[in-house]
Amino acid sequence: MAENVMLPIRTRPSLTAAEIAALGLSLAHLGAGPQSATARRALRHLFDDLEAETDVIATTLATLTSPLDGATARRARTAAIAITARLVVRLHYADARGDVTIREVEPVTCLVHREHWYLVGWCRMRQSIRAFRFDRMLAVEATEIPARPHRADRFLPFQPRTRAVNALTS
Repeated sequence: MAENVMLPIRTRPSLTAAEIAALGLSLAHLGAGPQSATARRALRHLFDDLEAETDVIATTLATLTSPLDGATARRARTAAIAITARLVVRLHYADARGDVTIREVEPVTCLVHREHWYLVGWCRMRQSIRAFRFDRMLAVEATEIPARPHRADRFLPFQPRTRAVNALTS
């Protein structure tokens, strides 16, 4: 007779910021589906032991665990597919002043910073790393243009530019 064997379960998995953002983006696509409440609760538990400013954690967590609106979710899905397939996306993007540009971007990862979702990638127009807010994207078009491989851990959009650029070249 076989004995019941209990496998050890890690109660606090150690995930990178990129892994947490990927989980959050996946959850954002779930909308209000039947598993979404359980999945969002699990994501909240990942933040229990983080040592950072309380307001930063609370804001980021709220963003990570809130469903995206339909239009933003479609743009995020297009970007996520392009990241996986390593294809360039064409963004119709309104900057903070409302100026609209069309850019080809080699997408690398998606992340959350406080209350906003961002697509992080190599902007071919600016020839540098850029973080694009999903709520400022007017459209995201898939292309068949291959993107160069980029390591997500080298893209540090909220750090001084020289440090981020140095990370790309090292």
